[in-house]
Amino acid sequence: MLKPHRETIHLEDAEILSHEAFPGEQYLLRLRAPACAAATRPGQFVHVQCHPLRPMRRPISVMRASPRGGWVDLLYKVVGKGTALLARRERGERLSLLGPIGMAFEVHPQRSRPLMLGGGVGMPPIICLAETLRRRTDLAPLVILGSEVPFPFPPQPSGILVPGMPEGVIGAMPLLDDWGVPSRLASLSGFPGCHRGYLTDLARIWLEGLEEPARARVEIFACGPHPMLEAAATLARTFSLPCQVSLEEFMACAVGGCAGCTVPVATTQGAAMKRVCVDGPVFDAYAVFPAD
Repeated sequence: MLKPHRETIHLEDAEILSHEAFPGEQYLLRLRAPACAAATRPGQFVHVQCHPLRPMRRPISVMRASPRGGWVDLLYKVVGKGTALLARRERGERLSLLGPIGMAFEVHPQRSRPLMLGGGVGMPPIICLAETLRRRTDLAPLVILGSEVPFPFPPQPSGILVPGMPEGVIGAMPLLDDWGVPSRLASLSGFPGCHRGYLTDLARIWLEGLEEPARARVEIFACGPHPMLEAAATLARTFSLPCQVSLEEFMACAVGGCAGCTVPVATTQGAAMKRVCVDGPVFDAYAVFPAD
């Protein structure tokens, strides 16, 4: 039997359609990559050759994928020499793209209130998931995004009411508002309209305000820095909710060959080392962060 990741990864010579810079050395890159765009599911990533002078690829999560338009959007932050070179690439240039890669988020219909948490450069998979859910009339999603640098979009007061939010927490991502997906923002940096604190703190406030039948329909999806994911798992365990987390690890091959991105994961047979690239990046939070 074929592995789930076999025969699903495409190698494309992708054209840069646009490349926008945002504060905090954040960049939004749109690439023409029709095969990848047609196959991408929320939570997956691509492996990008940033520059011909830097052959080692970099994993970047997909923020949006348009099968009809044939493009994918990648949001990334400059953190080293590879992404610094990528930031210099211009519209019309081409770069080698390998993807989509990895296991995606799975939404369970019996859990009709998806709570989606995205921190920093962990926002893209959450936005990708929100876009796939925006026309689902059977679901009532909520997105909470957090950042300590300015958000890579101009926050605006939301036009969508979210009961249970603290007074004054009205900041939202405009794109999500346009889709009709409610969102709220959190930061320790004191940005206007944002909850002053961690996004998991804001999620806890919202969960505490739900009546038990409504809370029982919540499932948590999270992507972001390791401490944030651990906090999301703790939050889920507090309220006995299912939780999926998308991990970020350094990767060499990104297709399961080198085993350089392995992490310990609890299984029914005991602890096992799993590859984030193809066994993940999405895992059950309780398996990655088992109870003490």
